[in-house]
Amino acid sequence: MANEGHLDKAIASNLRVNISTVERTREKFMLGGLEYAIKDRPHPRRSCKLDGKPEAFLIATACSTPPGGRNRWTMRLLADKMVSLGMVDSVSHETVRQTLKKTR
Repeated sequence: MANEGHLDKAIASNLRVNISTVERTREKFMLGGLEYAIKDRPHPRRSCKLDGKPEAFLIATACSTPPGGRNRWTMRLLADKMVSLGMVDSVSHETVRQTLKKTR
């Protein structure tokens, strides 16, 4: 579309992307050609925040009796418990959820 003279705004609207995506793609095309422009670069893998001993502790805690007044453990309660016991400096309830989902 750019080769046909269409403006970035029209291209972005047609492809349902942001104008900056059109600009970056054009720039990548100019630097390395079509294959370079459309090929996604490899993304570095994130390290697991909970692995080894903290992960084992999380699983054991999740399987244990919940605190008084509760019917079950919530992700936030588990995250708070891990922090309060010094297993990790900080951890989100989403990390707890993903860790437990991974191990089931």
